[in-house]
Amino acid sequence: MATPKKGRNASAQSKPGRSLALILIAIAALTGGMFASGHTKPRLGIDLAGGTSITLRAVPEAGNEAAINKTNMDTAVSIMERRVNGLGVSESEVQTQGRDNIVVNIPKGTNSEQARKQVGTTAKLYFRPVIATEIAGGKGTASPSPSPTGKPSDQPSGKPEVTDKNSASPSATPTTQGRAVTDALKADATPSASASDKPGSSPSPSGSGGTAQGDANALQAKYAKLDCTDEKTRSTVGDDTKASDPTLACGKNSQGQWQKYILGPAEVDGTDVDKAQAVLNTQTGAGWTVTMDFTDGGAKKFADITGKLAQNQSPQNQFAIVLDGEVVSDPYVKQALTGGNAEISGNFNQQSAQDLSNMLSYGALPLTFKVDSMTTVTAALGGDQLQAGLIAGAIGLALVVIYLLAYYRGLSFIAILSLLVSAALTYTLMALLGPAIGFALNLPAVCGAIVAIGITADSFIVYFERVRDEIREGRSLRPAVERAWPRARRTILVSDFVSFLAAAVLFLVTVGKVQGFAFTLGLTTLLDVVVVFLFTKPLLTLMARRPFFANGHKWSGLDPKSLGAQPPLRRTRRPSAPVETKEA
Repeated sequence: MATPKKGRNASAQSKPGRSLALILIAIAALTGGMFASGHTKPRLGIDLAGGTSITLRAVPEAGNEAAINKTNMDTAVSIMERRVNGLGVSESEVQTQGRDNIVVNIPKGTNSEQARKQVGTTAKLYFRPVIATEIAGGKGTASPSPSPTGKPSDQPSGKPEVTDKNSASPSATPTTQGRAVTDALKADATPSASASDKPGSSPSPSGSGGTAQGDANALQAKYAKLDCTDEKTRSTVGDDTKASDPTLACGKNSQGQWQKYILGPAEVDGTDVDKAQAVLNTQTGAGWTVTMDFTDGGAKKFADITGKLAQNQSPQNQFAIVLDGEVVSDPYVKQALTGGNAEISGNFNQQSAQDLSNMLSYGALPLTFKVDSMTTVTAALGGDQLQAGLIAGAIGLALVVIYLLAYYRGLSFIAILSLLVSAALTYTLMALLGPAIGFALNLPAVCGAIVAIGITADSFIVYFERVRDEIREGRSLRPAVERAWPRARRTILVSDFVSFLAAAVLFLVTVGKVQGFAFTLGLTTLLDVVVVFLFTKPLLTLMARRPFFANGHKWSGLDPKSLGAQPPLRRTRRPSAPVETKEA
């Protein structure tokens, strides 16, 4: 029996080295991955790096309050995130807050200003036919008379044109005369029975009556008074207009002048655009253009509306791309585009082409939002806060080290090494999780890391006290280390499980920066288990073989005499005792 027992002991003695080798290999691999990826520092959150924080509130449309739900909010978050990151601001954060709020954090960077402008543009995207347009404050060009040949007049210089993406030189063969503004409004306001049931179809003028005439006159009266050069006036244009009704809108032309528009009902929705991108077209010499690919349903709608617009005279052969009540582009068409894709060409530069492509790709939100607040955080303020947090962490760590040195003496060497290993794992993981999952180190996350120092130290203390209890009962160090581990392990696991559960619940029920605290607390709690199991316990097992600890040196923290150890009770215990003596 002695030989197998010796073999088992030899096997047990080899395990500490394996565990220590495993965790050291893991640290080396994480450190190598950190340097190989080029991300040697944790990504800082907006409160530390500086930037802009925008809070958007969902505004329900009349009679459709139920539209504010989790599905639509999550969809809006996804679209906003893609829209901002499409500008190259890859470290932005977009997340819901409560039932109807979205918080957008844009770190300070090259494109952060442009991203901030596009985030504020959060209404639905529509393609609407242009009925009339003129320079704001200028004289009307709203109702051009038909040309003698019945063909559209020459387009204004620099006006964007929509063509088939695969066609190098589209033909222009419209043959129908243009229509007056009043007739166009009456036609749009009074759809026929056959057209009213077809979404995206252009209403016919049949059946127009007094109501349609009155609506058209009222809209033209508002159009005549509309001043798009006034910011307050622009902010109210189209706010109460349904997608199925004609509306007024404002927008800037290629010369930077404000134009006002009368627009027909929305014929194509932004959700019908599958993909849009800015392309430098060198084959035709068109320069920067914007290409669009439509969904199957969107391709049919777009073919219908372009077919009808191509037969009209300027400006009624144009359609307006309307986002948040503002016309971002008003290209004209010369022929029906039936291929499911199109190309917008004009006086674009790279920035304007990318802006338009981002709006087309990511502009169609299921809800309308209003900006509730916008806060700018400077990097200097964030640096001061980070410095204060690091000082607080250093003070907390110093107090823990002083306590360990004063109370545990030689054992504090094991505890300090374990803290350093835990710090190395935490730092490398935070640096790698930034580009991997978008984790950003903010002030609450720093607080979570500081709290984790106490949690990790508590695990060491639990184990050390179990070992000291075994020594007080008269056992030598090596068996005391092994006998104390099962009970200490159970206590450590229960304690860390409670901490991790609290962090998980906090992460799930909160939003924003508090999630950073919860995430860091949960991560460091898991690392505490790893460090205690793979480093602290194996290291103590190895140190128990050293004479300094095994012989109970007075500076080891395991001196039996200073711990008040008693001789083994089994040597002095009597075989039996009278019942009277026990009772006495």
